[in-house]
Amino acid sequence: MSQFDIVINGGRYFDGSGAPSAIRHLGVRDGKVVLVSADPIDPSQASTLIDATGKWVTPGFLDTHTHYDAELIVAPSLSESVRHGVTTVLVGSCSLSMVCSPAEDASDIFTRVETVPREKVLPILQQHKTWSNPLEWVEFIQQQPMGPNVISLLGHSDLRVGVMGLHRATDRAVVPTESELQQMEDILATALNVGFLGLSTMCLKWDKIDGDREWSKSLPSTYARWKEIRRFNRMLRQRGRVHQGAPNAANPLQITQYLQQALGLFGKPLKTTLISMLDLKGNQSLQMMARLAAWSANLLGGNFRWQLLPTPFAIYADGMDVVLFEEFGAGEMALDLKNQIERNALLQDESYRRNFRKFYAQKLSPRVWQRDFGDAVILNCPDSSIIGRNFAEVANERGVHVVDLFLDMVVKYGRALRWFTVIGNHRKDRLRKMINNPNTLITFSDAGAHIRNMAFYNLPLRMLKLVQESIDEGQPAMTIEQAVHRLTGEQADWFGVDAGYIRVGDRADIVVLDPNGLQQDMEQETWAEMQNFGIQRMVNRVPGCVEQVIINGKLAVADQLVVPELGQQRGFGTFLPAR
Repeated sequence: MSQFDIVINGGRYFDGSGAPSAIRHLGVRDGKVVLVSADPIDPSQASTLIDATGKWVTPGFLDTHTHYDAELIVAPSLSESVRHGVTTVLVGSCSLSMVCSPAEDASDIFTRVETVPREKVLPILQQHKTWSNPLEWVEFIQQQPMGPNVISLLGHSDLRVGVMGLHRATDRAVVPTESELQQMEDILATALNVGFLGLSTMCLKWDKIDGDREWSKSLPSTYARWKEIRRFNRMLRQRGRVHQGAPNAANPLQITQYLQQALGLFGKPLKTTLISMLDLKGNQSLQMMARLAAWSANLLGGNFRWQLLPTPFAIYADGMDVVLFEEFGAGEMALDLKNQIERNALLQDESYRRNFRKFYAQKLSPRVWQRDFGDAVILNCPDSSIIGRNFAEVANERGVHVVDLFLDMVVKYGRALRWFTVIGNHRKDRLRKMINNPNTLITFSDAGAHIRNMAFYNLPLRMLKLVQESIDEGQPAMTIEQAVHRLTGEQADWFGVDAGYIRVGDRADIVVLDPNGLQQDMEQETWAEMQNFGIQRMVNRVPGCVEQVIINGKLAVADQLVVPELGQQRGFGTFLPAR
């Protein structure tokens, strides 16, 4: 009888702590790491032997900002993340969870924001959602044949709707009653008791509701007064749990409310993580302001982290259907129109166009998009002659204003006009400095969202590539050990979950990867099936890099292939409660 279920011999071993790596040999039994040895382990003692010579052996990566909430219900393998070495995912981000609210409400606050088709998500929830509180949700998740481990926040929009109803929760004039606030506190307390990591809120008003009932209202969390948020923060602070939030980009000073709560000047600080530190093309001062705010908050005793995407922030758009246009009045006006005929009539109206051109020219107003159609490449269009060119080039050639050209093309081609731009993190030297900022968390992949936009499923590999390139160029941003730590042990420790390390006695969540695979283009998009949704989505694939992924001591990826059993039987991932 074999002594070990899995033996990994000869790999460069990273324990997740940032300590120096070394060639080591690992033994796994009954889901745990039981041996880390300087001497090779006898292959005859292994049921499964992995020769990791020349490979890196790291803890499984944590992805602490995803929107897999719907996918967990019918496609719990979450294979797009697992194939890239992610063994623990966090759901319930951006005030969006699918725990408390009824099926249609849960769908409508999720689908437009995360651009997953309502006609796919709503039937899934109507068929499967039998739970209405955190305990019942955890019981459901624990019965799911999950691929990775799952950790969760409770979404504030979901919580509000579950107690107040969708209409009252999105009425600016309505303030929850004391009874409703106490009910929300009770639900949050239950969530924390059963292991939720904390609460996620939203102050950004661009994210809108789907469906016919409250179409185009902002998410319910945005309607809450700050005194409501403070009540919940007191509970989080007492428990040492996490508040994830998103400031209002149109009002940069609003971040001070989050920072004041993070400080805990007269008591325990509140773990606070916000979206997001970006080196924006359209606002180069924002990254410096974000860095100063985090430094000041933590200097004064806070526990604050910005979420940081370690790669260029790419946006793909079909026609006008992209959240970038929500940040100024003319764009918001068009996106509020669901009827295509009405929208096209608006886009052709000359007074509307003048208004759009005015907003487009306001380069100094608060913004995320650089508002430069000259920096937007046409990827697909029925007029093949303009594919590969930017809008400004075509407009100059035709002697028209670039805004008029864009609006004409949207009217003529609709969603068949597909284009691409990068809004931030475009300067590699700046990005290398940003990933070294101790007041950041390397996260914000948005995995599971944005079916035709970019969700960064391979975020951990992009981070490792960025660091390895800096080392190869003789200007190391950090060591590989530190990079692995930022993706594993650091995040597990900050969020307070049992993950992120490979040590004797730890759960065996392990990745074996070939570092030579990091040399390829990590940004190449691929179209793949979204399992059990009946649609294609845009993803990344990084062949020749991640060779094996072990989750709870079982092979989830073997020889670069997701095993067929993933998501089909119990025994891979589990629900991980907060410590």
